[in-house]
Amino acid sequence: MTSVLRPIAAAVLVAATLYYANDLLTRAYTIRLNAIHNFGYIIHEFDPYFNFRATQYLYDNGWKKFVNWFDYMAWYPLGRPVGTTIYPGMQVTAVWLTKVWLPIWFGVKQWFGKRLGFGGSISSRVVTKSALGVSKSLSASGSTIMSAIANLMATAGMTWNQMSLNDVCCLVPAWFGALATLTTGLLALECSSNFCYNDGNRFGTCLDEIPIIGYYLQKITTPIRNFLACYAGLDTTEGNKTKASSLQTISLLSMLATMFFMSIVPAHIMRSIAGGFDNESVAMTAMTLVFYLWTRSLRGGDPNSDVAVTNGHDNVGTKIRQKQDRGFSISPQTRSSFLFGALAGLAYFNMVAAWGGYVFVINLVGAHAATLILLGRHSSKLHAAYSGFYIVGTSLAVQVPVVGWTPVRSLEQLGPLFVFFGIQFVEYCERVRTRDNLSRSQIWLLRVRIGGLAALVGSIVIRALWPTGYFGPISSRVRGLFVPHTKTGNPLVDSVAEHQAAKPGTFEQYLLVLAKLAPWGFTMIAIGYTNDASSFLLVYGVAAHFFSTKMVRLILLTSPIASVLGGLFCGRLAGTCIEGVCGWNIDVWKELSLANDDHTSSVQERTKSKATTKKQNGDDKKTEATKTSSSPNFITQLIVRSFWFCACYFLYQASQDHIKEFQERCTQLAAQMSHPSIIFKTQDSQGRMITIDDYREAYWWLRDNTPEDARIMAWWDYGYQITAIANRTTIADGNTWNHEHIALLGRALTSPLKDGHRIARHLADYVLLWTGGGGDDLAKSPHLARIANSVYRQMKGATSQCPGDPTCSKFSAPGGIPSTMMSESLLYKLHSNGLVPGVEVDKNRFKEVYKSKYGKVRIYKVLSVSKESKDWVKNNRICDAEGSWYCPGHYPPGLQKVLKEKKDFRQLEDFNAKTKADDEYQRKYFEHLSDPEKAARRARQKDADAKKKTLSQNEIKQINMKWENNDITSTLFGLIKDNDVDTFTSIVQSSPEYLHMRSADGRGPMWWAHEHGRKEIISLLKSVGVSEKLQDKDGITPLELNEDEL
Repeated sequence: MTSVLRPIAAAVLVAATLYYANDLLTRAYTIRLNAIHNFGYIIHEFDPYFNFRATQYLYDNGWKKFVNWFDYMAWYPLGRPVGTTIYPGMQVTAVWLTKVWLPIWFGVKQWFGKRLGFGGSISSRVVTKSALGVSKSLSASGSTIMSAIANLMATAGMTWNQMSLNDVCCLVPAWFGALATLTTGLLALECSSNFCYNDGNRFGTCLDEIPIIGYYLQKITTPIRNFLACYAGLDTTEGNKTKASSLQTISLLSMLATMFFMSIVPAHIMRSIAGGFDNESVAMTAMTLVFYLWTRSLRGGDPNSDVAVTNGHDNVGTKIRQKQDRGFSISPQTRSSFLFGALAGLAYFNMVAAWGGYVFVINLVGAHAATLILLGRHSSKLHAAYSGFYIVGTSLAVQVPVVGWTPVRSLEQLGPLFVFFGIQFVEYCERVRTRDNLSRSQIWLLRVRIGGLAALVGSIVIRALWPTGYFGPISSRVRGLFVPHTKTGNPLVDSVAEHQAAKPGTFEQYLLVLAKLAPWGFTMIAIGYTNDASSFLLVYGVAAHFFSTKMVRLILLTSPIASVLGGLFCGRLAGTCIEGVCGWNIDVWKELSLANDDHTSSVQERTKSKATTKKQNGDDKKTEATKTSSSPNFITQLIVRSFWFCACYFLYQASQDHIKEFQERCTQLAAQMSHPSIIFKTQDSQGRMITIDDYREAYWWLRDNTPEDARIMAWWDYGYQITAIANRTTIADGNTWNHEHIALLGRALTSPLKDGHRIARHLADYVLLWTGGGGDDLAKSPHLARIANSVYRQMKGATSQCPGDPTCSKFSAPGGIPSTMMSESLLYKLHSNGLVPGVEVDKNRFKEVYKSKYGKVRIYKVLSVSKESKDWVKNNRICDAEGSWYCPGHYPPGLQKVLKEKKDFRQLEDFNAKTKADDEYQRKYFEHLSDPEKAARRARQKDADAKKKTLSQNEIKQINMKWENNDITSTLFGLIKDNDVDTFTSIVQSSPEYLHMRSADGRGPMWWAHEHGRKEIISLLKSVGVSEKLQDKDGITPLELNEDEL
């Protein structure tokens, strides 16, 4: 009966797995389409616009021109060599999908749909063309292979269906979000499978292989495992046999649970929303594929192996596991490990081409390989897998232009290289030991000789290369992950919100219930289900948690590991309950007779061989007696299976509410994350829903109303959008490769208007600002001042100096009221022109030419632009060689006076620099960041001291004569009402002129302080000369308000 039911159960399990896997992949795709449903096929944010523009260039011009593309519309006047400074994997993928895969897929799908009568529908946005006509066109353009394919499709009666590049780029994140769900599920499948080939595959604790500790752990845990397995209602005889595949009950359920979590977890969705055409959306699929193939390469042994797999100890007392190869022979298992390791290297190449996060991947795999060696789990398959991975992966990685030889030069990537050499050393010594059967003293002598020689050669090479600057420094972003503080020392990097440390509650926000389930899964693997493959999850979990706490952007890296750990915990719990009820431990591959006969016979032969040996040793009777005594009887099995049935029912009922809550919360967060910053919906004052599209409309205005060679000055955040949408030249963008250039831009915007214009007239024709509150340019301006101050540390100008203050605390807006330095800056003048009373732009230097419908964007034309500088830049591009494509621009002579004042920024990691870093600047930078209030008080006090000398009685009288309601008077009234003495004190120190302002009824801060009885604030007002004897419109003085109150 059992022999009949088991194949049926296996078939049902496979069918259910395929059905739910398809449902989860569909869900992973559709949940990411909210933005398209609400806003259409629109690229989001900032970086995706550059990615789209680069993709369009590759699509139009081909790979050769793309690699040699020097973009003069970015980073004016310097330009940027785009093809050699980006990770082109996503662009290549999008173009390949548009030109190759999708036309073929749509054509085949439509062709089969017509013949089958269903499943042939395609999107209405797809343009249908004649395949024969496309074939001729491709042939004329030199695309021989694609022309032949199109011709073949035409012969078969298919059409050529083309999707626009914009639509493909919008959908790529959603497509690859679904693919990442699948590859993460495969990782869980591999790490939850129990093959029982050898010690490397069998589950145990993470400490099993450590001398002494591991011995006693196994002594304790093995009997417990056997007892639980025997009385859990499971088929223990089947469980002790080797498995032909990873298609086991628990592993399949773990895969489905992992896919469920990964498909909708917010930590993954936030970087894979349709329209968010960013590198991470493609890289996550490549990364999880690398991890799956890496763990698959560690499966190792094959039950059909011709080589005996034995466990023993060598002559030095070290346990040797899974030693398939004796001497220098190479077994089939080793070749298999090398093959899958090489495939992992190929997937790693895809990762390298797509995202700079490849450094995390190579270091994680290297750390896992080293961990296995340190835990005593070295084997021939580990050596073959890592060698295949590193050789193939690194050989391909250096082909990516932006990467080059950094894998063997950068300190960030030398660790995996040392692991590669180390594993060669360990494997060589082991092979010599097994070949020559070396004694303890001989093997140690061999290790010392080879290790000493390798160390000597390595030290000589490093000593020779170090002074030459061969080794690249650790980047500020990576360095910031390891320093005690949460800043990098680079104000440009520190200004980016996603580079900040994760706040308390971040994991619960982005992982939801997985933040609680993942630690349980981690513990479960560590204490009971560790093998060579699943140990990778432990290393990955520790690394992902550490780095994500240091940088909130890296919370993305936790989504796969949290999903796998949570999925393994839930899948193993559910699988154990189901197997407990059925009493079966199913291997689908074997139950459906998909395993070959050689496998079955080899298992039987080994079983017979073991039985014969036991019989010869006189243990047969004892063994049989033990089996009989330990096997549960019918009543015991009935009780145990009833228990598991109740457990199944209880867990099912208890989990339903949690699953529903998780799904609803993920759906809600996915909808919130699907709002593109470039266009959004909100309610107006009358409660009507409106769509604000100010930003794109401003860019379209630039495109339609300015000359093609117009240069746009804007903060670097918007550079990508301006070049992609407006098709105009920008000063800087999100690449941020040149700190000094961005500092020059920051100086122009944060200097006094006149000084800023003197810089702008040599660089730009227009200035674009984001206004309208929220995170507009005024809110970001303190970062601009800080970045400018890092290079121009003694900025010239009456109020633009931040001597001794690297954080430029004087440029601030305490209580929402701008300091003097901020209020006199070019950015503030342009931002608040006509909005704040008394703030007007110099009409001889700037002219407002555009203001968006809802006031989110303002554009000014720069007057008195230096035509000489513009022409000079155009005519003075110097190539690195005659006829070369690499011809960067240079600053015009008109800016040389300003440029002479700069001090090149030296980050802490620049140990190759010929000059010493500015240690004093860095010391004060971190000191002020650790206590910003103290730094702000110092700056305000200096500002106040300067104002006391310049604010005359006549100026005070002029301020008192203006009676009007504005944002400043409203802010002051609120501070006094709330008795916010600290903020009010900061305003007294930074902007005392505001304290003399009066509202439309003639009253001001002194009236309000007396009205509310704020004695401390009254004293502060008196200290800056605010009078108590002035009268309001009704003739009431502040003192009279106080008398009335008494």
